Amino acid sequence: MEMDLEKLKKVQIELAKRVELRPFESEVRFVVGLDVSYSRKLNKMVAAAVVLSYPSMRVVEYSWSVRDVEFPYVPTFLSFRELPAIEEAFTKLKHKIDLVLVDGQGIAHPRGLGIAAHFGVEMMVPTIGCAKSHLFGKWTMPTPKRGEWTPIIENGQVIGGVVRTRDNVKPIFVSPGNLIDVENAVKWALKLSIGYRLPEPIRLADKISRRIVNEGI
Repeated sequence: MEMDLEKLKKVQIELAKRVELRPFESEVRFVVGLDVSYSRKLNKMVAAAVVLSYPSMRVVEYSWSVRDVEFPYVPTFLSFRELPAIEEAFTKLKHKIDLVLVDGQGIAHPRGLGIAAHFGVEMMVPTIGCAKSHLFGKWTMPTPKRGEWTPIIENGQVIGGVVRTRDNVKPIFVSPGNLIDVENAVKWALKLSIGYRLPEPIRLADKISRRIVNEGI
């Protein structure tokens, strides 16, 4: 396993070189959220892709994929476990997607390639990672008011933001995946958070993937 992980580390390092951080100025009409739920009983995962129109935030399409769980949970290697499922769900969508939000890390990752960055590089779409917990980089807690955020810093570089999406609720950890920069990743994470801790596209993807698991795959 150690040998395999060392090889996968090298894959991550090479793919991270293809990440492009840049200002995001495109018109946004359709955003998608990606998330995965698991059936431990069946050893399967369900990835859901939910498309919302912007700015109406209305669901216009969703898709899903079901896959066997073939890769164990290993911190910092999540993309090798979940990426095949979320890519399959994403490629089923009919709408042209302008922005993608993934439940997980972007470049705020020890090798600069969390699942959102890995997905963004492979699919060549603007991608933001929105995680519920901290993985990498130094940070301080933002003040309790919605919209406040503090930088995540590593080696003097800002690699993400700790973002308060609701007053007095735990922040989320936002980092760009690909074809967007930190400032715009934070801005869009906030724009797409409407009353809940998680941005709406990811919240709905989580809800749908859980529903499919609970109703029976």
